[in-house]
Amino acid sequence: MRFKDQIDFVRQHVKRNRLRVFMTILATAMGCAFLIVLASIAFGLQTSMKKELLSDNAITEIEIYSEDKLDKQKIKAIPNVNALVERAEIMAEGTAKFTLDERSSTPYTQFVDFEQLAKTNEKLAQGTLPKHDNEIVVGYQFAQTLLTKAQQQALDNDDEQTKKEGYSGKLLGKKLTFTYTVDKKNVLTKEMTIVGITKKPSREWDIDERVMMPLSMLATLKTNYEHVTDNKQQDFSYATFRVYASDLEAVKEILATLKAMDLSVYSVTEQLEEINILFTALKAGLIFIGTIAILIASIGIFNTMTMAVTERTREIGVMKAIGTNPKLIQKLFVMESAYIGILGTIIAIVVSYVISIAVNWLIPIALEMATGDKAYREVDLIFSAIPFELVLIASAISISVAIISGWRPARKATNIDVIDALRQ
Repeated sequence: MRFKDQIDFVRQHVKRNRLRVFMTILATAMGCAFLIVLASIAFGLQTSMKKELLSDNAITEIEIYSEDKLDKQKIKAIPNVNALVERAEIMAEGTAKFTLDERSSTPYTQFVDFEQLAKTNEKLAQGTLPKHDNEIVVGYQFAQTLLTKAQQQALDNDDEQTKKEGYSGKLLGKKLTFTYTVDKKNVLTKEMTIVGITKKPSREWDIDERVMMPLSMLATLKTNYEHVTDNKQQDFSYATFRVYASDLEAVKEILATLKAMDLSVYSVTEQLEEINILFTALKAGLIFIGTIAILIASIGIFNTMTMAVTERTREIGVMKAIGTNPKLIQKLFVMESAYIGILGTIIAIVVSYVISIAVNWLIPIALEMATGDKAYREVDLIFSAIPFELVLIASAISISVAIISGWRPARKATNIDVIDALRQ
């Protein structure tokens, strides 16, 4: 019997019992869809967490905490190191103030090595990184901190409306007056030009109100501070360092080199490894639970195939009487159970993708309606994701269980006695 004839034979028998076979296929599809949708939750959450962790430069960024043991030139000489960016903040007593016309602000101030930062993939919302000592970059929400005296007084009184006010004009290109004072004594006054504005923070609750100044200004500020206060401050500033690798593959090697230099380091890739282990265990557990649903559906396949063998006893007897190989008879019944498994799996895959798309669309709407917070619509969270490997795993489990369920009834068909079968 040709393979095409075998397929036609199976299809004819499926048509004879359409309703029973349809219900069996439906049960298989439900079990397989349950497995895929359940596991897709773990895949979706993992995708969201990875996307959050790998945003911006985080994937190639390595933080160094051991400032006193740090050899800058040696670190820059490590293969695949693109940049070593130093960021410093003043620890000594004093106030950094920025003034624009009648408005002023005392934001968090950083001193940054912009020459090294330019070698990274740092992107701004507007403008460029500073190239001169009199240029600065301000945070995305810095304008909100530029308040008049009346607004500042209202803010001190915890006026909620004032928190939403600030400078409403364009900041790029504006000149601010920077003053640093200690006990009302002027340490440094310098006119600074805003040449760049940072990107909007990816998290809705983050606020970027900082000012980033050239690192070269820190030495001048320290010298003036010591002159004005007549105090040589040993711990005038505190610096942090971040290494930027050329690509993801180079991060692990650079981390090992830095640790060998007895430096305390951190990279998001280390956290990713822990997350991957956690989600691998979670996905395995969810797939196991989903497999139970498919096993329950396999009972229906077993019953359907057992009834098919019983109903076709005479037909099987005739086939054996004319010399049909018992293995071919077994193969025909296994093909029928595989047909049920394959069709059920295809339906399950289509339904699963529809459910996944609906879940990712509806859950943010439901959360917004429940909490009244529109931020849920703006947050790019993935609640369900169905990668190709999940489809392959679910398909393999579903079809394998269907074939195994039909194997026993198929085996029974080959053991039917010809004489008894023909007497029916």
